Parts: sequence; C-alpha cells; structure tokens
Amino acid sequence: HNDLNLYDEVKEYEKKKNPRNKIFIVHRLDKDTSGLVLFAKNEKIKYALQNNWDKVVRKYYAVVEKEVLENKTLINYLQESKTGEVFVTNNKVMGKKSITKYEVLSKNNKCSLLDIEIKTGRKNQIRVQLANMGNPIVGDKRYGNGSQTRFPLCLWATELRFAHPVSGKEMVFRVYPPEVAPWTLFDMDAFLNITIKNCY
Repeated sequence: HNDLNLYDEVKEYEKKKNPRNKIFIVHRLDKDTSGLVLFAKNEKIKYALQNNWDKVVRKYYAVVEKEVLENKTLINYLQESKTGEVFVTNNKVMGKKSITKYEVLSKNNKCSLLDIEIKTGRKNQIRVQLANMGNPIVGDKRYGNGSQTRFPLCLWATELRFAHPVSGKEMVFRVYPPEVAPWTLFDMDAFLNITIKNCY
C-alpha cells in the first residue's frame, strides 16, 4: 500500500538525484482531474510563476455527454455552498466570474471531445459550467447526471504555456490522455500537434 501523493513522489524522485534538492508546488488540479501538474525547484521561481499565473495558457481535454454543436466562450458567476458544492449563480456579488473557452474537436450523438482553455481558475469551474449548459463531463459523479459514471472523470489537463520567469523563453509542456475508453472513441492522433518546438 502506497500513501505517497504526487508531491511526495516528485520530492522523493528529486532527492534521489540530490539529497539537497527541493520541490515547490506551483498549482493544483481539482480532485479527480488528471494530467499535467507543474512544480518548481526553488521558491523564487514558484512565486514568479504564481504571481503571473493569469498569463499562463492552461488547456484541457474533456469528453462530455451528448453532442456539442458549436464552439463557445462560457461566462458565468460561480458560488460555493457550505458543503463545498459549486453552482452557477446570478448573484455577481457572491459569485466569482468564471470564463471557459472551448472548441469542439469531434462529436457524435452520444458524446463530444472538447479542447478547453480556462481564462480564470475557479474551483470545479470546467465541470460546473459544462454541466450547466447540459453537457456534463463523462464520469462526473458530482455534477453529472449519473448516466456515465462507470468511467473516471474524463477531464485531462493537457497543456501549460508560459514565459520562463528568468529567460523569458516560451515554454510549452504537454501530456496527452491515456489510450483507454472513452478517449479511444475519438481519433486523438488527428488533434495532437507534436511538432511544437520547446515542448517537453
């Protein structure tokens, strides 16, 4: 039984290379979301990235229920209940403005593959906004309608793009969804641009 979380695993990996190496958390993913997570090797870089996090391009893939017909930018105000449930509200004082842009990559009459970029980073933002428009993420046991819960949450953090805090060089990091259902319902290779320079 292994109780190590991702931070502990990365910390152990770095300490094996050099016992003096340290690791700092730059950001987190919502619970059940998979994919790319960024760590820093020193505190100065950590804070430099966090202080400019609104300038970081953050992209996700999601498989959602039903056919999505058009690309959109969703703008909603999100509020959190005392039990931690996030919901769309018309109250602009209590709610936090949330902006999610998506492009439909592929679709059929049962589900759609979306390429998503978030402009804000609210808790459960993507999940709540997509569920609110009637297309919950496949496998979403909290905000979905319960029809596709045999799958894990099909929300994948796929890309981070930002200027390096020291050199200013554009950095692009990408990871891709696993080759398992329901991702395999789509021809993922057709959408994955692997020719970008500086992609690690």
